[in-house]
Amino acid sequence: MAELVDAGLLDRVMDRVDQDGLALTGEGGFLPELVKAVLERGLQAELADHLGYEKGDPAGRGSPNSRNGASPKTLATEVGQVPLAVPRDRAGTFEPRLVPKGSRRAGGLDEMIISLYAGGMTVRDIQHHLARTLGTELSHETIANVTDAVLEEVKAWQSRPLEEIYPIVYLDALVVKVRDGHQVRNRSAHLAVGVDLDGVKHVLGIWVQAAEGAKFWAGVCAELRNRGIRDVLIVCCDGLSGLPEAIEATWPHTTVQTCTVHLIRAAMRFVAYGDRKKVAAALKSIYTAPTAETAQTELRAFAESEWGRKYPAAVATWENAWERFIPFLAFPPEVRKIIYTTNSIESLNYQLRKIIKNRGHFPSDDAVIKLLWLAIRDIEDKRARQRDQERGLPSSKRKAPGKLVEGGIVPGWKQALGALAVHYPDRLNTYL
Repeated sequence: MAELVDAGLLDRVMDRVDQDGLALTGEGGFLPELVKAVLERGLQAELADHLGYEKGDPAGRGSPNSRNGASPKTLATEVGQVPLAVPRDRAGTFEPRLVPKGSRRAGGLDEMIISLYAGGMTVRDIQHHLARTLGTELSHETIANVTDAVLEEVKAWQSRPLEEIYPIVYLDALVVKVRDGHQVRNRSAHLAVGVDLDGVKHVLGIWVQAAEGAKFWAGVCAELRNRGIRDVLIVCCDGLSGLPEAIEATWPHTTVQTCTVHLIRAAMRFVAYGDRKKVAAALKSIYTAPTAETAQTELRAFAESEWGRKYPAAVATWENAWERFIPFLAFPPEVRKIIYTTNSIESLNYQLRKIIKNRGHFPSDDAVIKLLWLAIRDIEDKRARQRDQERGLPSSKRKAPGKLVEGGIVPGWKQALGALAVHYPDRLNTYL
């Protein structure tokens, strides 16, 4: 590239772009022609290496194998359709590596398709985008096959072995639309994020709920246990139906903690917008109480207050969730600030909602899992590239975001782990 720039060749190309309207991509564009020239030259070099002599070399006379013309082939690339003349040999033993037999797309194009799909574009959107921007025509089936090629990787990820213990597991859900026969139904795609003994967060799996609560969660817990999880100290979730019973059947001593933030939001559904700040301030004394007894007293006080009498449904929301809320109050502040909310997984779900909001519906549950997995990988890859670009800069000038979930570290984990070790000495210390 430096030699091309020094020779002024690129300047001449750009002058043609400005003055003569030379296209860079698409049919007849400069870049497809450049790719064509490079690939065909490379294919000729591969054939010469295979035959053992260059074209026109007298050393090839009498050779048992020789050149035998070329076969036409169109290769879809990131810069458009590239027509190639692929050389042949008479013995039919030449196997090109640069453009393998049967391949119709450059490898980079597959990566582009998967990246566009992970960003929320449908197969039809990708088809139109490639045709409009690159002049590359790919069928709906071809693009679908490219995205389906990652399904094996998704299945391997979904069945990978896990650690024996996760001190904390967060569960939250996204609502997605999935075609079921001739109808489109709302389903919940649940994501589980586990915190290991080092305080590192990992997405443990993605499940689309098609069955009733208890049956569904029994299957999820059985799968996690089969993948190696022997114990979970605390599961933080949003009062999911059937989950506590499934957990108690799989890990009898696990604490199921209702997310306090979800509980506040549920209560606020019954509160007029203009009163929400005052009601939220009144509720704060409940979830910041030092003990469960004090919290019970504060709840009674709230129920008897002006706001409690005005919004009895908000009081009922807290009373109905009370048994799953109070375990949180038995822990010191170091642990409370980690388990009182599922924010660490909600931030991930917020990003995923932005990706799926433009899609009408998914054809199957597997398609939901495939897109969510690709989106998580794509989000983390983008953030990693941003951090790499700022590597070496002073911390005051770094603006790249940290890891969203996968591989991120829980703030204040050392203190929280120490508190958990005191609270669960028999279950935790054997792993430390």
